[in-house]
Amino acid sequence: MTESTVPNGDVSWWWRSLGGTPAPRDPLPGDLDADVAVVGAGYTGLWTAYYLKRAQPDLRVVVLEQRFAGFGASGRNGGWLTNSVTGGREGYAASHGRDAAIAQQRALNDAVDEVIAVAAREGIDADIVKGGELEVARRPAQLARLQAFAAAERAWPHTDVETMDAGATASRIRIAGALGAVWHPHCARVHPAKLVQGLAHAVERMGVTIHEQTRVIGIAPGRAVTDRGTVHATHVLRATEGFTADLRGEHRTWLPMNSSMIVTEPLPSGFWDAVGWGAHDTLGDFAHVYMYAQRTADDRIAFGGRGVPYRYGSHVDTDGATQQRTIASLTGLLREFFPDAADVAIAHAWAGVLGVPRDWSAAVVHDRASGLGWAGGYVGTGVTATNLAGRTLADLVLERDTELTRLPWVGHRAKRWEVEPLRWTAVNAIYAAYRMADRAEASTRSSRTAWPAHIADWVAGRH
Repeated sequence: MTESTVPNGDVSWWWRSLGGTPAPRDPLPGDLDADVAVVGAGYTGLWTAYYLKRAQPDLRVVVLEQRFAGFGASGRNGGWLTNSVTGGREGYAASHGRDAAIAQQRALNDAVDEVIAVAAREGIDADIVKGGELEVARRPAQLARLQAFAAAERAWPHTDVETMDAGATASRIRIAGALGAVWHPHCARVHPAKLVQGLAHAVERMGVTIHEQTRVIGIAPGRAVTDRGTVHATHVLRATEGFTADLRGEHRTWLPMNSSMIVTEPLPSGFWDAVGWGAHDTLGDFAHVYMYAQRTADDRIAFGGRGVPYRYGSHVDTDGATQQRTIASLTGLLREFFPDAADVAIAHAWAGVLGVPRDWSAAVVHDRASGLGWAGGYVGTGVTATNLAGRTLADLVLERDTELTRLPWVGHRAKRWEVEPLRWTAVNAIYAAYRMADRAEASTRSSRTAWPAHIADWVAGRH
């Protein structure tokens, strides 16, 4: 099968594996009154609805969704339920102190286990296996970054990282050219669409109404205006992540960054005997244009990375199709990692968008006076962070003073992205420089990070 014949789009293979996209729920029937209107039926919106109803069952909660629950990143991601602090702990330490940054990390560690516990409690079979997260280095410069990363992580409690040499890495997952790895236990593999579908059913059982096929045009204090009527509510919460740019007045709030995935056909037992991967760790690397992967429950490899990172004017896709050159690039990289998979066909390819704030840091915000709130900007780390955000938004709406509402990401605000063509030029230049750096590092034994990456970090504001 060539790249041009690989099934492409149809939202994602995760949905295809469930028999295709689900039958849509009823749209909003007209104007409606509620206590809380949640805009967006992905993980953030559904977790928020879930915890609001658990805390106050008589609350009237309505979720509004343009397509169907899990249409966005929640049904397309790499399935990493991990403890990453979006934007890093150092920024929180600078703004709120070291103890606050430690609290943020501890809360995300706990959120991994909270998702697993809720899935068990609600009978959501999402193929969850808590095998940890393994990130490998395949070049000397990557190994140097790995060692610096591990040292920095050990300076903080609750990170629990372990370093591995080439032999120890191969004993866990045999990856061609791996020089070493870091591993931590706070990560689980998950089937994203199964999780979001199960969560949607759970909130409906609790009395939450989800109106799909309903496009929200604008959000204002006390109301969410849609193409099918207006929901009047005391609290209106935005949970739109990568699709935020489509909302009136939010075009420059978060940049919709594209990420793409491929998935193989099931691999035979002989492959797994040779490669290992028996703990079902999630897998990443220390390239600048990094990859991410998991071994699925039916013994495929789901493998992702950046394709075309950004579409001019913050345009977002409609059905998840990715570019042919991206399919070819990801397929080539997968076979570099696993030469024994060279003859295994690619079963599906797709793409999705994630929300990127200008400072690359996620936030949870609720204004008590206006009733407006939002959460997101996870920069690809949202499978876990959405749960923490949902619990935090629920506490803020209910005016509870808790450990969660005192976390340093609460109330955080980033400046807006630049106007076009500045942001298109900058984002594409950043990733061109990162790719140039990866190519340079692949052609040398030097342990120094290639200079284009430093320029890209500076332009991105991540230096």
